[in-house]
Amino acid sequence: MPNNLTIAAASREIASGNLSPKTLLKACLDRIDALEDRIKAWAFLDREGAVAQAGRLEKELAGGTPRSPLHGIPIGIKDIMYVAGLPNTAGSSIRKDFIPEFDATLVSRLRKAGAVILGKTITTPFACFDPAETCNPWNIGHTPGGSSSGSAAAVASGMCLAAMGSQTGGSITRPAAFCGIVGLKPTLGRVSVHGVVPVSFNLDHPGPLARSVEDAAIILQVIAGHDPSDSLSLSDPPLRYLPEPLSRPPRIGLIKEYFYAHADDSMTSATENAMALLRTGGAEFVEVDLPKSFDSLHQSHRTIMVCEGAAYHDDLFRQHKKEYPPGLRSLVEEGLAASAVTYAKARRHQIDYKLDIQSAFQNVDILLTPATRTPALATLDSTGDPAFNSPWSYAGLPTVSLPVELTPSGLPAAIQLVGPPLSEAPLLSTAHWCEKILGWNESPDLH
Repeated sequence: MPNNLTIAAASREIASGNLSPKTLLKACLDRIDALEDRIKAWAFLDREGAVAQAGRLEKELAGGTPRSPLHGIPIGIKDIMYVAGLPNTAGSSIRKDFIPEFDATLVSRLRKAGAVILGKTITTPFACFDPAETCNPWNIGHTPGGSSSGSAAAVASGMCLAAMGSQTGGSITRPAAFCGIVGLKPTLGRVSVHGVVPVSFNLDHPGPLARSVEDAAIILQVIAGHDPSDSLSLSDPPLRYLPEPLSRPPRIGLIKEYFYAHADDSMTSATENAMALLRTGGAEFVEVDLPKSFDSLHQSHRTIMVCEGAAYHDDLFRQHKKEYPPGLRSLVEEGLAASAVTYAKARRHQIDYKLDIQSAFQNVDILLTPATRTPALATLDSTGDPAFNSPWSYAGLPTVSLPVELTPSGLPAAIQLVGPPLSEAPLLSTAHWCEKILGWNESPDLH
């Protein structure tokens, strides 16, 4: 079925005339119709709009060449990202009537590249802690992770070829890992947050969830770059992100400290198995120590997140406190109660840690850790623990989550690759090299 293709493969088929955007869209819509009652990935499906987009893009092909590799590719948008004319609830009844009049910058760039905006994927309320209704396609009794719950589940179940997510702690990496797909968190500021409901402006990273490293790179190529509408957007010019052949096998820094101590046996085993395969391809592994400042990182990360989250929610919270779910209410109350001195100390620590962590890359190309502490939990009452992901969100470093194997429970396990700041191009090339050797080719058994 065409909805099971990667973006790269579907793009080639569309460019050659063997696949039409309308046929591809229909396959995705049929998959949604078959599975949505069980998976619950979509907050709002823009069926009419998507059909109209696909029709226009198909007519364009008759008179010329595709706009980009995303021409005619159906993509889901996390429901904190503005899509003009579509509801933007941010997973909350408080915003159920809000319909933005403009696209988020990343959505506008996807449109211009020819992507078909299929609809809004479910998120946890305001992209925070309280679980959404979405189920994991590998086992509907297990969490898909959060807060990009719907995006990960939609891609993993073949409802769309990719979807947009965002990460403040672990909300791209963890859902990607739990659902057996690829997640890319770019460098902080590489992708504009204009038109994205914030959690924390010093921690928020939009990024894609996709079926392959190449697909994630194709999307980053479109959405990355300076945005004058986003004051924190990086001015560094975008690069060519599509994976290139490596000149030599990578030298990889393995961080066992903290990560191995807090991962369960299935995750450490999966990580070791992945390393063994990568060694057969010539990868060299070096154990890397974390800086001393790592010890207080998680508390400082939380302080920044709750304080900046409370700043955004302040007025809304006072008006709608009773409508806030428990986890989000707790976050806002904690932030409102924190002192300016506590916040300032956390920000100072973040600045220092960003410098300290650079030492970990001195003699290696990338870092590697298990992507999550455990596979997807057997509950829908928790989205899992972001502890393995928040250190890289805190430092603003780019990461790629790669599925590596199925655990004895039949759930995916993943590794996490981390690069220095602004290293998306070499990181994606290295991740692509790893992906080919690891040979992941599994998908959930859904009928």
